[in-house]
Amino acid sequence: MNLASRTIAIIIAFLVAGVLTTLAWLVPSMTLENGALAAGITLAACFLLVYLAFEALIFREINNIYAGLENVKRKEFRKLSNKFLFRPEPLKRMRDEIVQMAERKQQEIDELKRLQALRREFLADVSHELKTPIFAAQGFLHTVLDGDVDDEFLRQKFLTKAATSLDALDALVQDLVTISQLEKGVVRMRRQAFDLAALVRELFEQLEQKAGQRQVTLELFPPSLATEAVRVLADRNRIRQVLINLIDNAVKYGKEGGHVTVSLIESSKSVKVSVRDDGAGIPKQHQNRIFERFYRIDKSRSRDSGGSGLGLAISKHIVEAHKSTIRVHSEPGLGTTLEFKLPKPRLPQAAPAAPEAGA
Repeated sequence: MNLASRTIAIIIAFLVAGVLTTLAWLVPSMTLENGALAAGITLAACFLLVYLAFEALIFREINNIYAGLENVKRKEFRKLSNKFLFRPEPLKRMRDEIVQMAERKQQEIDELKRLQALRREFLADVSHELKTPIFAAQGFLHTVLDGDVDDEFLRQKFLTKAATSLDALDALVQDLVTISQLEKGVVRMRRQAFDLAALVRELFEQLEQKAGQRQVTLELFPPSLATEAVRVLADRNRIRQVLINLIDNAVKYGKEGGHVTVSLIESSKSVKVSVRDDGAGIPKQHQNRIFERFYRIDKSRSRDSGGSGLGLAISKHIVEAHKSTIRVHSEPGLGTTLEFKLPKPRLPQAAPAAPEAGA
């Protein structure tokens, strides 16, 4: 029988009251032997009642607490029924608080384990990305210094390759510094009003040769933006960096011979910027991680073909520094769209008309 503590307390109170009332009623006509027998029966009854009360109220609840902790250890939180309901019994409240605390601690432990795994993955990735250009430059330079290359043309070629590797290393370090500064909030966005459509047209000219190598057509939507202006209030250099990353990725991972479309859709207070390709798309399991540092969907890609995985991470931080959010919409086989919003500059208020003379 599973009785609540209040029910058991009421039962005990009625039983003890009944026994005492009966004794008080029988005392005038009770002999000494009967009195001793009644006292023994009362003692035994009270002992039995108190023992059962402790067994039902304390031991049962302690067993429930241990059972709840076992479920927490096995992460079977669904089996912890009624833990959010108000329960007036102190032991049951204590059980619920212990279970909730244990569940929170388990969640914290799981989160720490996840962060630890990400830290190990990040250290492995950054070590690999730093090691690749360093070893390449080291090999070319040692070859030249050891005198293994006598031909002046080859020596110059090796030195050029070493310089290229060191330039890639410098760019990687600069990207890491940029991300670190953006995360700490050290980099301030220098907001100014500028023509976003003109910036996109400028980037199309810059990336035209790279797009031509894959026969990709760069398009600006709506078509009227080929001559019209779209004013936004943002850090032009940082937004330029974001758009270069997004358009470059769209050209790189889009369908060869396909289209990359940059859309600028105006509303009353903002402009929605979207970059769309018609490539293979991004699987669902990767969409939440593409903005992580060094994350690459295809782990087999080399740094030259897949990049270091810092571009989208930097873009995410820059967009968030503009109080916006970059979102991804993608379906396998239907392409990928990345979009974010930028505020429009406030229109200057019209000056009040001067009163007419003689008014």
